[in-house]
Amino acid sequence: MKIVVVSDAYITEEMMMNAIEKSSFRDSQIEYFFFGNKNRGQMRDIVRKIERGDIEYIVLPDGYEKSIEDADIIMVHLCPVTKKIIEKAKNLKYILCNRGGIENIDVESATDHNICVFHNPAHNANAVAEYTVGLILCETRNIGRANFSLKNGEWREIFPNTATKIHEMHDLVIGLIGFGSVGRLVAECLQGFKCKILVYDPYIDISAYDMMHIKFVEFDELLEQADVISVHARGSEVILGEEQLKKMKKTAYLINTARSALVDYDALEMALENKWIMGAAVDVFCSEPNIPKSLRKYDNLTITNHRGGDTINSYCDSPVMMLENLNNYLNGKKPLFLINRKEIEQHNMI
Repeated sequence: MKIVVVSDAYITEEMMMNAIEKSSFRDSQIEYFFFGNKNRGQMRDIVRKIERGDIEYIVLPDGYEKSIEDADIIMVHLCPVTKKIIEKAKNLKYILCNRGGIENIDVESATDHNICVFHNPAHNANAVAEYTVGLILCETRNIGRANFSLKNGEWREIFPNTATKIHEMHDLVIGLIGFGSVGRLVAECLQGFKCKILVYDPYIDISAYDMMHIKFVEFDELLEQADVISVHARGSEVILGEEQLKKMKKTAYLINTARSALVDYDALEMALENKWIMGAAVDVFCSEPNIPKSLRKYDNLTITNHRGGDTINSYCDSPVMMLENLNNYLNGKKPLFLINRKEIEQHNMI
């Protein structure tokens, strides 16, 4: 069996090698490649192109296309697996993508060629969940603002939310938009704070969940009742624009550690400026690494530079998880995160 492994500045070759050495695939023929730029800052431009789905014209590693021709498995993180690559890979059976987003994989072409595509939305889920709870605390309890003030010589006791009272977590209703890997972990983290949690996710079977303090609601109900709204969906379409922000409580906070495109940031500026909402905390931006200057002026906004999933655990653990999952699948166990499972099973039944 031949495996082509493509590392990058985030999931390194060493991490990939360590995962393979721990796996049942360690005796396979392995070829390693490096994708992109070793400078993580410069990789940001490539990541933006990938998340827009613009993968056909991204420069691939030298020798990658040739190596793929007789590969059985490709394991990547950010490196594209395009239609052209898939058509050249005559023996390819499995694509392992070490990230939640699949914008770098031509899933339709893979499915047409009866190739299983695994992704890993769980690889940084815990990291993002922890970070989300941190941002909720930071924004509602003014942690970042107090730090900034003290470092600038000011003992500050009056904040944007002081007049409306600063609440403890158990006194807040948290609204989660999206209940996938990250959303569920955020809910679990918040259980310890005894928050009441509202969830909106039209794509899940709510009968499968039984968690204390959680209520599944319609979108408008969540907007109108939540004290904190945290976004944990995927996609490239705005779901929180001017209309939705105006439906939120004037004392509510918006948290976004998901996709920047899900929130209309022009509308968010209007909401902060006109006090439609109390405040916001944002970790993702469409213009990264350049943050709009207009956002920097708001005292009721916490901004961070896309750090939600950036832990050593999320990068080291992902290839280990992917190879274990593939091994389980090959041994007849129910696979996790096989995104074209239904189509592959239907094809194999014909």
